[in-house]
Amino acid sequence: MSKKKYCEKFNVPEHLQVPLGACIPAPVKEQKAMITGNWRTERPIIDHEKCNLCLNCFIYCPDSSWHLDEEEERMVWNADYCKGCLVCVSECEVDALSTENELNFKGGVVRLDKPY
Repeated sequence: MSKKKYCEKFNVPEHLQVPLGACIPAPVKEQKAMITGNWRTERPIIDHEKCNLCLNCFIYCPDSSWHLDEEEERMVWNADYCKGCLVCVSECEVDALSTENELNFKGGVVRLDKPY
């Protein structure tokens, strides 16, 4: 069914119509009540020298924990929302991302013991 027929059939107002297969743009606001970074046992570490700004980390991250700092021309990681799934590490095409245990960082996620 074409977008036009779909929108007419379901009476979708024009200002709410989105091209089929597209995302609805929405303002991204941090929700402090939804911080999930404390689930993490490993964190991604970026080597900015290797990074080619392919944006795979941004595209594949299920938690929107990566964004492009256009002024600095580098990727920035948000520790508050990263759950440590490390999908970004596996999708990095130039091996610019590696992993490090959370306990190796000052202020890292609190755990009783290192898991090794």
